[in-house]
Amino acid sequence: MKNKAKDLFFKNINLIRTTVFVGIVALCVIIGGLFFNSQSDRKQEQLDNIASSRQSIYFSPVQIPDKLDFAGEAVPLHNFDTRESLDRELLSCANFHSQTILFLKKLPRYFKIIEPILKKNNIPDDFKYLALAESSFLDKAISPAGAIGIWQFMKSAALGCGLEINAEVDERFNIEKSTQAACIYLNNSYRTYHNWTLVAASYNAGMNGIERQVELQDSRNYYDLLLNEETARYIFRILALKLVMNNPDKYGFRVDDKDKYPIIPIKEIKVTGSITSMTEFAHAHDVNYKILKYLNPWLRQTYLKNPFNKTYILKIPEPGFRKFKIDDQTGSQKEGLIIGGEN
Repeated sequence: MKNKAKDLFFKNINLIRTTVFVGIVALCVIIGGLFFNSQSDRKQEQLDNIASSRQSIYFSPVQIPDKLDFAGEAVPLHNFDTRESLDRELLSCANFHSQTILFLKKLPRYFKIIEPILKKNNIPDDFKYLALAESSFLDKAISPAGAIGIWQFMKSAALGCGLEINAEVDERFNIEKSTQAACIYLNNSYRTYHNWTLVAASYNAGMNGIERQVELQDSRNYYDLLLNEETARYIFRILALKLVMNNPDKYGFRVDDKDKYPIIPIKEIKVTGSITSMTEFAHAHDVNYKILKYLNPWLRQTYLKNPFNKTYILKIPEPGFRKFKIDDQTGSQKEGLIIGGEN
């Protein structure tokens, strides 16, 4: 009797244990399910929010102006092919944000030099955008074909326009002299075409290249000529740059004056003899070698022998040109450079 009671007791204990275990497991499953569903709902909510935010982000076509000219010559925007060609380049310029912002920051420094030289030589102001299209205003721009400088001169063309090129000096890197040389080329081309748009195209394809197509296709209208891909896009790229640089807000860009690269105040040093050490020359004028070469990239060596005692003009920065003004109240950068003080 005792053994039966004992067996029954242990059976009840085991049943209770099993029931408790099953209950615990079931509770864990329920809690886990609730947690999983909660996490799943939260994740789905996050995905829905992301999808919703993506739907609110969209990109729009650029606006083509009703009228446009290059150097005073009307662009035939009523032609579908002309309009679509401009649209392509304008889309590229307006959506290459980092490059376009960099252009807007550089403009004052380079246009201050280029604009008066163009004006002096009776070259339309729009050709400053040709220089930007050619080199992106990289002082040491060198193309795979060997074109050099802001105006991307090949050696033969540069020599023909009066630039000096040798082991010590390459005036294609001199912005003032290369701009003057570009004016010589452009005026010579205009005497051939009497059309500034074809002049600009010839700067890319060469006068001989354009002349062959003019004769072959019996047309002196750039917009009617079938040209190689690069030259066919060339004028439209210049026009796109002109539109965006002249009215950046319209194309989604805002670069305040304080964010633009300042014009570096310089003084000119006339050199008629030799310079044995550019480093010593720089130190003698309270500047370092790096900045001397930055302002005079046309100097190709660490010396200048100048055996014929030619006159060269070297740019030296004013003292303190490297330091920005800082607002004492806010600690933020002010517009402009400090003049005076250490370099």
